[in-house]
Amino acid sequence: MVPGAGLSLAAALDFGTLPSQVVNGVLNGAIYALIALGYTMVYGVLRLINFAHGEVYMLGAYTALFVSWAYGFRPDVPPDQLPESSLATLLVMMLASMAVCATVGVLIERFAYRPMRNQARISSLITAIGVSLLLQYGGGLFLPQNPPPTMNERVNPYRQTLELTLVGAPQQLSEAVEAARREFQAAERTFEERLKSEKDQFNLSPEGQRLRDAKFEAERRLRDAESKLNSAQVTVRVGAGRLAILVASLLLMFLLRQLVLFTPTGRAMRAVSQDFDSAALMGVNVDRIVTITFVIGSALAGAGAMMTATFLGTSITPYYGVLPGVKAFVAAVLGGIGNIPGAVLGGLLMGVAETLVIWAGYSQFADAVAFVVLIVVLLFRPGGLLGSSAVEKV
Repeated sequence: MVPGAGLSLAAALDFGTLPSQVVNGVLNGAIYALIALGYTMVYGVLRLINFAHGEVYMLGAYTALFVSWAYGFRPDVPPDQLPESSLATLLVMMLASMAVCATVGVLIERFAYRPMRNQARISSLITAIGVSLLLQYGGGLFLPQNPPPTMNERVNPYRQTLELTLVGAPQQLSEAVEAARREFQAAERTFEERLKSEKDQFNLSPEGQRLRDAKFEAERRLRDAESKLNSAQVTVRVGAGRLAILVASLLLMFLLRQLVLFTPTGRAMRAVSQDFDSAALMGVNVDRIVTITFVIGSALAGAGAMMTATFLGTSITPYYGVLPGVKAFVAAVLGGIGNIPGAVLGGLLMGVAETLVIWAGYSQFADAVAFVVLIVVLLFRPGGLLGSSAVEKV
């Protein structure tokens, strides 16, 4: 390593934006956590990695898109004729995405995984990969993708940016900015008045050139003062849509926790995850519990897909779920596959790690973070942060 390179890198980083980046990382991690919950729940019950989970997520995004079109937010509608969105519209879109994804999850479990349940574990794994490819390329035949559609931004009623100042700047800097702004405004007014007696702004007299240069110099001093002010204060800027993602994700995670810990169905799920055969001998309807597990995991993926497509405005293709699915799988492994709190923790850490890489100026490597994390976890803590280190034969 070149001597002093680390100091140069640290000097180039904008630590004033670090709190905003960490918050945005947590918000991104909430989506990864929702998807990772589907992976970890299915693995906890069946000891199966559902590699088709990312494609279920993709179908949830398309469902939200089609519902938005049904509400009138189609790409062929002129902007002045688009309807106004509301919370009710978003709720319908989310419920539709969750319902479609839950149905797809049930069909996958019933016709792809259940017939393989008593076969070798590798057979189920290959089946999962096959279902994933089937949904990807099957979706390419029937779903719109050229050009890749995006959700109309008018669907999102929370487009504003919220700003919270954590550490205020010294009063002297604020006063310096105000003084520089007044100086610039005065120089600008003087130059504008002078322009009235000039031929045009490109053929100025010596006096006009002097006033123009004075205006540019005042503007430069204003920008310098504003830069110092921004560097001295610590603010968090968050899009209202991203905040809505976090609130909805936390609510869904809380409801899942209540279901798993305090309902008979949750107790049955925990029993099946502990010992499949013993739970069946004690009267638990194992097939029903497995189906419910797929319903819940797939519905959570649908909710995450709807929020990502709506609030982040990403282009939707039949491969929309590949990368988020991989990242969520890594998040589940990081937290401890089969451990619900671990999936949430892993998702949040993945989101923060990815955002910090972008903040450091290496945005081209942001997607590679997941694979680096996966390698490190498998090398040093195969069971994950909250999971078991017991070795299982696949």
